[in-house]
Amino acid sequence: MKLPDFRLRPLAMWRVIAVLLMLDIISMTHVAAQSEFLDGEGMPYAAFDRLPKSDVTVSGGVLHVGFAPGEMDLAQGAVLDWVMTSANAVADYYGHFPVKSLRLLIVPVGGTSVRGGTTWSYRGAATRVLVGRNSRTDDLKRDWMLVHEFVHLALPEVGRKHNWLSEGLATYVEPIARVQAGGLTAEKIWTDMLRDMPKGLPQPGDQGLDITHSWARTYWGGALFCLLADVEIREQSSNRLGLQDALRGVLAAGGNHDASWPIERVLKTADHATGLTVLSDLYSKMATKPFAPDLDSLWHDLGVVRTASAVEFDNSRPLAAIRASITARRHNDSTESTTRR
Repeated sequence: MKLPDFRLRPLAMWRVIAVLLMLDIISMTHVAAQSEFLDGEGMPYAAFDRLPKSDVTVSGGVLHVGFAPGEMDLAQGAVLDWVMTSANAVADYYGHFPVKSLRLLIVPVGGTSVRGGTTWSYRGAATRVLVGRNSRTDDLKRDWMLVHEFVHLALPEVGRKHNWLSEGLATYVEPIARVQAGGLTAEKIWTDMLRDMPKGLPQPGDQGLDITHSWARTYWGGALFCLLADVEIREQSSNRLGLQDALRGVLAAGGNHDASWPIERVLKTADHATGLTVLSDLYSKMATKPFAPDLDSLWHDLGVVRTASAVEFDNSRPLAAIRASITARRHNDSTESTTRR
């Protein structure tokens, strides 16, 4: 019995080679196109401006969303819904979106979930986020990075020395904004605070927040500053006001990411909004010298009780009402309509 000849004829072989070369060229072209949106440390403004845009409108601002080249399992509509949900959470926390216009660049990368984000302002407010091309809707629902980046838009540039304030605010405000928007539970974020806030305490050899710039002191030291300020403002105002009011005051005075202010001006403006001096006083205490509050006593007074796997609340504790107010949704938040197109 004669076996069939599976060898390619010369013409067929060259056709296969041509197809493979074409696929290789397409792949290389795709990689080169995408690298244009990833190379360098800054926002690729020129490349972004050439992309087609989808606009997401929320209270106080419009987000111009561009998708870098690359396939994604999710439809663009699902990604835009995530953008709107995240933007609305920040708009509700601050009363309106921090900037009137934002360039938002979505870059597909390998894997699932959101892989990173960066926000700039040197040629207009802009944010780039890296989204895993195999992400599912639930991955985006669990994401915290986009809200974190949007919170950066609500603070003026304060310089590298004070980066702890920018990152600390984003770390502290992000989960609270998501609780107020209905995306997280209060139990979840207080569980996370009990676990993570101690990372911000000064370690042996550390100095104040303006001097020691480790990752833990920048992100969690800054977040600890915000927590202490929030509680103190509420104590001094009989729980009528909080850090949220102070931050809204900064934004109302023009202090968003398009501006550049000394940190003293930021804190003074925030204090003016509450009629107190809490933020300026706390900065004096934590800027140059290590300051370690008794977190166990704070959790006790707030009524946050550690359990085997999470926390439960004891509403009989002296600061329990303050704890509840921190995550409570405001009744006067903006109800302006949101759209995407």
